[in-house]
Amino acid sequence: MPSASLSDRSFIHVGGADAQSFLHNLITTDVNGLPTGEARPGALLTPQGKILFDFLIWRTGEGFTLECPSGIADALLKRLTMYKLRAAVSLSATAGGVSLLWGEEADSAQGILDAAFAKVGLRVIRQPETEAFDSREAYDRLRIEAGIVTAPQDYALQDAFPHDVLMDMNGGLSFRKGCYVGQEVVSRMQHRGTARRRVVQVVADDALPETGTELTADGKPIGQLGTVVGNRALAIVRIDRAGDAMANAVPILAGAVTVRLALPGWTGLSFPTNADGTES
Repeated sequence: MPSASLSDRSFIHVGGADAQSFLHNLITTDVNGLPTGEARPGALLTPQGKILFDFLIWRTGEGFTLECPSGIADALLKRLTMYKLRAAVSLSATAGGVSLLWGEEADSAQGILDAAFAKVGLRVIRQPETEAFDSREAYDRLRIEAGIVTAPQDYALQDAFPHDVLMDMNGGLSFRKGCYVGQEVVSRMQHRGTARRRVVQVVADDALPETGTELTADGKPIGQLGTVVGNRALAIVRIDRAGDAMANAVPILAGAVTVRLALPGWTGLSFPTNADGTES
């Protein structure tokens, strides 16, 4: 069945007269332009431009909801409270699961449209968990096919820039609004074209080793496996090093398993082979 449950999710509720401006000036998402009924990726960055917290955000009748892994909810709420100062903003958190529907299940389903999957051309609907589906693996397969990563399965928080996880392409990163935490670093990376780590889809003829296994080319690390299902996986790799390896027919290995890498087709990206390592 094209559905899954994520029971380990929590929700940060942001309300009050200043809720929109508070979030718009703080996180990566264009909150002012966020349409009703759509969940977009977002992040709160460190001043150095790395992802401190990631989440999905959507409008509610009272303000906004941020959905995040339960393991980071308390810390995210605490950080938002720190930035609140005297703004007319209310903050609270609740725990609860999420039901995900796609394929025929999503055609007539009511709920929140996941904008990241919509960029890929897939309709995925998020609803409050109404039924426990034993199909987390099906959702992981869907993410691998779509090239959509999530923390902590695919990358560690405070260790990745938004460009690394394709936020510059999936609606989670705005380049047209004013300043927010980490914006200068992100803007510089965008305009100089210096993003060298990107999400790739990994395929092997045999079963892949476990999440966290290093990817190497000519004995040198280029990344590591994230979500793994059978012989397919996601990874965030140095695409300049991967491009050089492929251009010179150097095998790329996950542990001892030979793999093939592909950039998600919807991104329009290609592996660079030019000397400075920037994206072609």
